Amino acid sequence: MSFEILFVFSLLAIALFLFSSEYVSFDIAAIIIMCLLLVTGILTPSEGLSGFSNPATLTVAAMFVLSEGLRRTGILNKVGDFFTRQMEDNFWLGFLGMLLFVSISSSFINNTAVVVIFIPVFIDIASRIDVSPSKLLMPLSFAGIMGGICTLIGTSTNILVSSIAEDRGLEPLAMFEFTPGGILFLSAGFIYLFTIGIKMIPNRRKNEELTSGYKMQGYLTDVVLEPGSDLVGTVLDEQELTAHLDLDVLRIFKPGRDSSAQRSEVYLKAGDILRIRGSAEEINKLLQREDISLKPPKKWVDVDLEQSRDALVEAAVAPDSSLVGETLGEIDFYDRFGAVPLAIRHRGELMHEDLEKVVISGGDSLLLNMSKDRVKQIDTDPSFVLASEVGVYRYRTEKTYKALAILAAVVLSAALGYLPIVVSAIAGVICMILTGCLSADEAYQAVNWKVILLLAGVIPLGTAMDKTGAAALLADGMISLLSVLGPRAILSGFFLLTMGITAVMSNNASAALLAPIAIQTADSLGVNAEPFLFAVTYAASLSFITPFGYQTNTLVYGTGSYKFTDFTKVGLPLNIIFWIIATIAIPMIWPF
Repeated sequence: MSFEILFVFSLLAIALFLFSSEYVSFDIAAIIIMCLLLVTGILTPSEGLSGFSNPATLTVAAMFVLSEGLRRTGILNKVGDFFTRQMEDNFWLGFLGMLLFVSISSSFINNTAVVVIFIPVFIDIASRIDVSPSKLLMPLSFAGIMGGICTLIGTSTNILVSSIAEDRGLEPLAMFEFTPGGILFLSAGFIYLFTIGIKMIPNRRKNEELTSGYKMQGYLTDVVLEPGSDLVGTVLDEQELTAHLDLDVLRIFKPGRDSSAQRSEVYLKAGDILRIRGSAEEINKLLQREDISLKPPKKWVDVDLEQSRDALVEAAVAPDSSLVGETLGEIDFYDRFGAVPLAIRHRGELMHEDLEKVVISGGDSLLLNMSKDRVKQIDTDPSFVLASEVGVYRYRTEKTYKALAILAAVVLSAALGYLPIVVSAIAGVICMILTGCLSADEAYQAVNWKVILLLAGVIPLGTAMDKTGAAALLADGMISLLSVLGPRAILSGFFLLTMGITAVMSNNASAALLAPIAIQTADSLGVNAEPFLFAVTYAASLSFITPFGYQTNTLVYGTGSYKFTDFTKVGLPLNIIFWIIATIAIPMIWPF
């Protein structure tokens, strides 16, 4: 075994560690791997940097923009409103119709964007029909995932594997080549959900006010500023007032008035009421000051935090947010968003104290008290998914038909072979901007640059595996292990392995690592590579057993108040069903 192969295997081990841990974000991990390949000379600069110009990278970037252009028309929200009314009349029929719409939409636009739109819609529906939101949000995520595997552009993983195949001399995968298998998995998934799966989902989140759901009763207090206080006549200096205390001043209320004042814009007077977030222990420390007294305790409800200019919102942290890895104290929510975090649901645990020390993870759900005029800022920030407000954003409904026509032209021109998908997608982006569906700035903001850097970083690793012979060695190992059982057993092994790896790391990373090995395995066996490629591609997206295996699972993790094991309980049987289906059906659709 040569040094180059040993080094590539070492990089594979490093990649698996970095992608499955939170030591660094996945995009930085990919760039580290790429850089090591360049520094050691295993890849030339043109080979190492080829991921940036790869058609898959450019196509995925363009699809982010096209999805955003369609989202901003509000068409998905309108259809969601229609199915909401259907669910109020017939829950199961309306729910089936809405999930089918989510799946179909996810086949042509980014499935994460679809799920983002429907999270607040499903929470609102749950409150209207008195169903736990937990029963709706996990099926929403699963429907988005299953819909995404039905076409080439449904998920970035499909585009990536198609590009990997083309780079190795195979035919690129066609737009609707994924559809037969995708429909099979989708049908089986829906049957499972509506017969067994939904019943297995626990009622984690109740239909109750946010203050109750986040258990804020012991963490909100009103105190009164007494005459003679040295604070009277000054603008509140919160650092001075709450120094060394785990407290936040939310608002200042003037005597005899219901409206609140910004905590940093008014002069304090005797009798002013300060609303404070913090535990009873920290409040007792504050009350050691003689110039502050405690108001009688009350039962807190949402309206207490929604008076006048105030808003109470729930926001989930997007899986690829730039805030991931930072503490709440480092983010400084008040200066950045005009918001004060009241509580956070972090990896299934509800936290109220020492919030500034909490390190943000994708899927965390935050309860924020903020100015109403800043809610739109949170809603339009790609770092968050607003779960508690519907209709904050003003959509460009007059652009709906133009955006739909552009997306249809992109799909049809690629499907009919008139243009490669990368060309039609880039042309679609230009049309979106020229027709006013998106501004140039909005187009830049729509691209998930973390995913782009991930693709640019992991594509060269596949090249290095081919160039050094590491892929051939791994393929030979897989063949020697399962060859006596035939190519179907090897395909089954690839599907199971890919599914397992995707449960703990990025679906794109797992596909980029295993697709070259799958192609090499087929070549060594002297059989058609297509069934192996589709096994890896489908399995890389069909991850249901953890909340971190796919972005949409992460999105609903906090807002659904799920525990980690809820995904395993519901998702593991579904993954086993899909494994069996893949083993039987994929060789029938794409013969060896």
